[in-house]
Amino acid sequence: MSLQVPAGLLLGPMAAGVLVAVAGVRVRVPRWPFFLAQASIGCMIAQSITLPILHEIGRDWPTFSIAVVAVIAASSLLGWLLARWQVLPGTTAIWGSAPGAATAMVLMAESFGADVRLVAFMQYLRVVIVTLVASLVASFFMPADTAAAPARQWFAAVDPVALATTLGVIGVGAVAGRVSRLPAGPLLVTLGGATLLQDFAGVTLEQPALLLAVSYAFVGWSIGLRFDRTILAHVARSLPSVIASILCLVALCGGFAALLVVFAGIDPLTAYLATSPGGADSVAIIASSTHVDVAYVMAMQIARFVLVLLFGPHIARLIARRAQRRRSEG
Repeated sequence: MSLQVPAGLLLGPMAAGVLVAVAGVRVRVPRWPFFLAQASIGCMIAQSITLPILHEIGRDWPTFSIAVVAVIAASSLLGWLLARWQVLPGTTAIWGSAPGAATAMVLMAESFGADVRLVAFMQYLRVVIVTLVASLVASFFMPADTAAAPARQWFAAVDPVALATTLGVIGVGAVAGRVSRLPAGPLLVTLGGATLLQDFAGVTLEQPALLLAVSYAFVGWSIGLRFDRTILAHVARSLPSVIASILCLVALCGGFAALLVVFAGIDPLTAYLATSPGGADSVAIIASSTHVDVAYVMAMQIARFVLVLLFGPHIARLIARRAQRRRSEG
């Protein structure tokens, strides 16, 4: 966190969990704190899905649809290749390549049988690489106006009513999500409920930074504590191929951004940040510190995230089966 690494609030606890697990200490995160952490993250994501974002998507839906589907298709193809070449197993490669919110993708992947450790490795490595590349691109286009990320306000004043409401939504969402038995239920149920309450019932939600830090810590520990020496060796062997796939995805998304510039008249930096594959929170910080259409950027990021949530499980199963069939035939 103090190093200002993208997703540092999660990566720090995850790294600590890996060190503890590899040292042979057997610790497990209690189930209900983990479910509440999922619900808290779902509530946090819901706060990004505002009415202006939804309006932006509806206003220009043909362009959004083509751009979003193109990025998902490119990531799915790269995931298929990783599975086909046996760099990573089946659905793990697909979920690891999925261009959605990294933490949500990791939690969803676990519910659909993927190796959450390898998915987390792929997702957060991509967050770091994509954020670094996006920062360089922003500096190139806006050298004088690109500002540093604002410092996190750990003890900022909060509205007690909004905080109480948020805690209630998180608690109910965690219980309802667990009872529903949906994959990653606490995350998805809270995400859906909080979005409806915020956008259509006028409910104000507010999460202090400390609450999010604790939530990310529980998720990070839950992932990190499952690592062992064998999985770390697998990570080391697959690292070059995974980095190559991430760079290919970044390049393809850059190409899609160029098409938006040419055919939709979007300015280059807005187009690049909008199609950037993942790290939506980091992209939001970069976008807010430059002269771009922030609503357009976040609308495309959110639209892609929602589509991956809806269709990701089906895509993962389909591509994993095809990759397995091709290996069998080969």
